[in-house]
Amino acid sequence: MRKRVLVSLILFSFFSSLAQVPFRHDLQFNTIPQKWDEALPLGNAMVGNLIWQKNGKLRFSIDRADLWDQRPTKDLDKLTFKMVQDQVAKNDYKIIQDLGDLPYERDPAPSKIPGAALEFDITALGEVASTRLYIKEGIAEVKWKNGARLLTFIHPHQPMGWYKFENASLAPALLPPLYQGANVSASNSVEGQSLTRLGYQQGNINTTPNSAHYIQQGWNGFEYQVSVEWKKTKNGMEGAWSISSNSSYNLKNISAPEETHRAMERSFEKDLIDSKKWWTNYWNQSSVSIPDSLIERQWYLENYKFACAARDDAPPITLQAIWTADNGNLPPWKGDIHNDLNTQLSYWPSYSGNHMKGAKGFTNWLWSSKPVFEKYTQHYFGVSGLNAPGVTTLEGKEMGGWIQYSFSPTVAGWLGHHFYLEWRYSMDRKFLEEKAYPWIRDVALFFENISIRDAQGKRKLPLSSSPEINDNKITAWFTETTNYDLAIIRWTYIKAIELADELNLTQDAERWRNQLLQWPDLSKDAIGSLAVAPEIPFAESHRHFSHLMAFHPLAILDYSHDEDQKTIQASMNVLEQNGSMNWVGYSFSWQANMYARMGNGQKAAETLQKFASCFTLPNSFHVNGDQCEGKLSSYRYRPFTLEGNFAFASAVQEMLLQSHDGIIEVFPAIPESWRDVSFDRLRAEGAFVISATKENGEVKTITIISEKGGELKVQNTFGNFSMNKVSYQLVNDVIMIKTNPGERINIVLN
Repeated sequence: MRKRVLVSLILFSFFSSLAQVPFRHDLQFNTIPQKWDEALPLGNAMVGNLIWQKNGKLRFSIDRADLWDQRPTKDLDKLTFKMVQDQVAKNDYKIIQDLGDLPYERDPAPSKIPGAALEFDITALGEVASTRLYIKEGIAEVKWKNGARLLTFIHPHQPMGWYKFENASLAPALLPPLYQGANVSASNSVEGQSLTRLGYQQGNINTTPNSAHYIQQGWNGFEYQVSVEWKKTKNGMEGAWSISSNSSYNLKNISAPEETHRAMERSFEKDLIDSKKWWTNYWNQSSVSIPDSLIERQWYLENYKFACAARDDAPPITLQAIWTADNGNLPPWKGDIHNDLNTQLSYWPSYSGNHMKGAKGFTNWLWSSKPVFEKYTQHYFGVSGLNAPGVTTLEGKEMGGWIQYSFSPTVAGWLGHHFYLEWRYSMDRKFLEEKAYPWIRDVALFFENISIRDAQGKRKLPLSSSPEINDNKITAWFTETTNYDLAIIRWTYIKAIELADELNLTQDAERWRNQLLQWPDLSKDAIGSLAVAPEIPFAESHRHFSHLMAFHPLAILDYSHDEDQKTIQASMNVLEQNGSMNWVGYSFSWQANMYARMGNGQKAAETLQKFASCFTLPNSFHVNGDQCEGKLSSYRYRPFTLEGNFAFASAVQEMLLQSHDGIIEVFPAIPESWRDVSFDRLRAEGAFVISATKENGEVKTITIISEKGGELKVQNTFGNFSMNKVSYQLVNDVIMIKTNPGERINIVLN
């Protein structure tokens, strides 16, 4: 009895806090959102929920990350890199597009598929007073003017969610997707093809007075279940829902009906307390305070969505993660795993944002898919080593479409960047030995095996590309290695040398040094700007900054080095001169990251303001196209994808803290107008967790926790200081300190 009273008191306190201390960056509206892509989003990286209103009814669009139709793309296995080379040499590309590109548009699958919906008839409740997403607690609320109220959240660990009506007693209707009989006209990968084209037989719904269960059969034995169970309370109704699948991610093999029944036995109150604890811990990992309310708000909303979309035991972030389109179609671009840019940008904020478990979910998936990738490498490229498809299913199998990028020879190199970042930000030596170095080593072997020699004896790729220059035309292939591919190759060898040296693998390190010397330098145009490829300048407005990879994110070129600075500045000038009319939302997020790397806080902030103002919907979802009447870009469509959102958060963190060259710099790219700014517990390379404050334009305090020990290097841009560490060196304005694991360094500015 005492335990129940305690739980009730905690819950009462929590409900009261929702009303009394709302977070200023919560999503709040006067009505329920009327479109699925403007909905209030909830998630735990395995299941998700979008709360909105459709045809006058309150709708939960519930989803699960491993709901996939993974049928192989027809005839894609007939394609080889040698065949592509031969057809490009003949200037006859049709057979390649027929085998590699056409099926992605022609066939509905492989594809991510939607889950189901719950609907509540709210007609009798009258006018809505407000809707709110409490991002600090991961709970959504709808209030009606008649006193009715809805609270709903997703369990932090289990694949299920809760809802609770107060002063209203509403039972849900379970509505599965229409796999038969739908009349949807969309027929391309951006708008999404009709679900009816999957050829499924419509599943069955079984109902009882207080539950509903749905079973849907998919392709080749795949099955998923949706379940909802509810009960009346003293002043309303509450219930639990779940989605299960028979995929490998359902490790416990618990069905949705069993999951909902277990939840009802635990209770709404108990799970809500567990959820609040999880969210409190998440937000304690990092925070920022900046004087630009638009940028600060967007940063918090991005970190909220990242918490919903990334966990160490969940599938990787797909284009829409656990918020698959609920519009009767398949999701935009099939909701696939897009390693052309999308997955990479999506995980950028996890490292300096101190959310390393989210990043680990990506490298865990990549590592588990490595045998599939190696088989693909041997079959398509005809050599050993490691590459990965640029567009894959959940199983890691290739999907094709614009094969210059979906079958690019350097995909695994860019993915290797995430293995490197996880090592550098965690300093987990076991991860270095068992995953980071082996991945990068095997990619280096692949580059050695796939390359050929030019007339000067330098190595080159047989064919090269630069996403997404010339789209999927034959002219998107280059006979000379592009700066995109070359930057990834050179970075791979540079890091293979570094990691081999770290592991005392002397012979390996020497081998990679010799390989690196055999590749040419990056190509530049007549004014010293990075080109697309030799003799091919960057001469158009283009959404993908692939030619600038050497600068960001790979940091082969460093703005602090005089010669590199000239190249970077010239390249950014050309980027600006070509304009943004052919950009999409992620282009602005990426550009802001680059401005931050250049120390240009003013331009970084202005670019982030453009993104937040014109490329997001009211619920903060990035929708690619310009929503400001085409003032910034000619793309005005609205397919929702997540990479632009998460790259935004990364750019904010780059403005506050940088460590890519091994030297930590606080507030490296702050606009002059940001006089008072601070951050708490951001993470730097070397496994250093840092907090800092700036007041009236001057740095006041810096606190550094050394998780693993080792040498700490801090750029002194702030003048006179004192610290609690007696022993340190000051070399060329760099404070150098030998730290012990767990040691705390306090720097106070005089």
